[in-house]
Amino acid sequence: MAQRGINLYSENISCSICLDLLKDPVALHCGHSYCLDCIKGHWDAEDSKRIYSCPQCRKTFKPRPVLEKNVLLAELVEDLKKTGLQAAAADHCYAGAEDVSCDVCTGRKRKAVKSCLVCLASYCEKHLQPHYDVAPLKKHQLVEPSKNLQENICPHHDKFMEIFCCTDQQLICYLCSVDEHKGHDTVSAAAERKQKLRKLEESRLNIHQRIQDREKDVKLLQQEVKAINDSADKTVEHSEEMFSQMIRLIQKRSSEVKQQIRSQQEAEVSRVQELEEKLQQEISDLKRKDAELKQLSETPDHSQFLHDYPSASALSESTHSSSISIRPRRHFEDVTAAVEELRDRLQDVLRDARTNISLAITEVDVLLPQPEPTTRAGFFKYFKEITLDPNTVNRQLLLSDGNRKVASVTQLQSYPDHPDRFTNWIQVLSKESLTGRCYWEVEWRGRVYVAVSYKNISRTGRPYESEFGFNDKSWSLRCDASRSVFRYNITVTPVSGRPSSRIGVYLDHRAGVLSFYSVSDTVTLLHRVQTSFTQPLHAGVRLCDGSTLEFIQPE
Repeated sequence: MAQRGINLYSENISCSICLDLLKDPVALHCGHSYCLDCIKGHWDAEDSKRIYSCPQCRKTFKPRPVLEKNVLLAELVEDLKKTGLQAAAADHCYAGAEDVSCDVCTGRKRKAVKSCLVCLASYCEKHLQPHYDVAPLKKHQLVEPSKNLQENICPHHDKFMEIFCCTDQQLICYLCSVDEHKGHDTVSAAAERKQKLRKLEESRLNIHQRIQDREKDVKLLQQEVKAINDSADKTVEHSEEMFSQMIRLIQKRSSEVKQQIRSQQEAEVSRVQELEEKLQQEISDLKRKDAELKQLSETPDHSQFLHDYPSASALSESTHSSSISIRPRRHFEDVTAAVEELRDRLQDVLRDARTNISLAITEVDVLLPQPEPTTRAGFFKYFKEITLDPNTVNRQLLLSDGNRKVASVTQLQSYPDHPDRFTNWIQVLSKESLTGRCYWEVEWRGRVYVAVSYKNISRTGRPYESEFGFNDKSWSLRCDASRSVFRYNITVTPVSGRPSSRIGVYLDHRAGVLSFYSVSDTVTLLHRVQTSFTQPLHAGVRLCDGSTLEFIQPE
């Protein structure tokens, strides 16, 4: 930092003509300072024009100014010399290993301040001055100092390459254009640069647009991260409250059971103790009676014995008609069994709930685009086992194979009444609700409607309110031997191609994608829906007379 400060300081009191510390410094009216001899020499060269200029700012003076020594600058120069920093100031002006050196300087070369693309040379500030003073040189193109000027020289003709060969996409000189590049499409290097600059500008515009798009994407991702964190925090808080409530409910029930047990314990113990007291009293009475009888039996007087016998021999009725029976002591063991049964049931519930909660957690998705699989194996990564809900099945449908197969029958089935049962159409919904990414396959025969639907679709209302594909709550693909059509909210969309006997259904609930595929050795897209699902979906099936459909298990 000290050396840098010294260099800046010395630069400020250096002559821009000789590039050395000022000698007999003089200041012009424009504010720039020079060595007295340097500015005199400069102006001597301008005597013929009678107009005198500042070498730095080009401000002109007329007549020639009278130069007077700048005492303050002279003192500063002397101070700098005394501190021994003049060498540092001089070194600062000379070219180092990493600098571009002046091609004109002899001996120790100074730093170049500009390079000329016409002269193909680099100049220090002193030797650059003619390019500012001489009219022909003023037209030369000056650039920042460059070490690569020789790259602009033709290696074959040693000429400046100012022509661009569009055919070979390279710079050439004018001799090349009439020699090995004769007949080629050529333009000036400046014209080619202008064209390339336009393309460059187009590329920059494209880059700027992409930057804006990516910044929007980054902002969306940041918003998504915030949404994920907020949702996770709220869910954790809510889950902790729910589990705390369940713990409080269990603790409350435990306290109630404990209180009931203690209350019953107290009642039973009191009843037993009461009986025990009666028995103890009876034992005391019997012992006393036994003593009386013993005393009577020992009376020597026959007359007295016979006189006392009737009253002494009479026994009072027992307070307990029969002896205490010995039974297996279960006491509160039935309560223990009931609590254990509750524990086992609770464990089952918690196990099922843990599975469902874990699945729900793993199905949490963000807005990052998820490519749709392209192979059957890829689809089966999202396989969902589907079983049909007996509470929704129409009475003209027969379920079998663990409710994975359904057939249309003429004889009405004796299903019990249920508010979820379809009555107007021969159709049924799955028991499982569908969210996240799901895939399933069906094997069909006859004429069937493969559908998905919200659970709150009508069951007994007007026909269009409950038929799959004829309302805004369901989507269906009709399949038969001749053709297939897609239906949603009464709108019918023909589907090109005949479906195979196996249909695959892919659902990305969050992305709003529903796709139907014809499945054979490959999967062929039949129809894709891009929408926004507002509720969990259920798989649906509608059959016509004599038709069957089965949900396929993975092979």
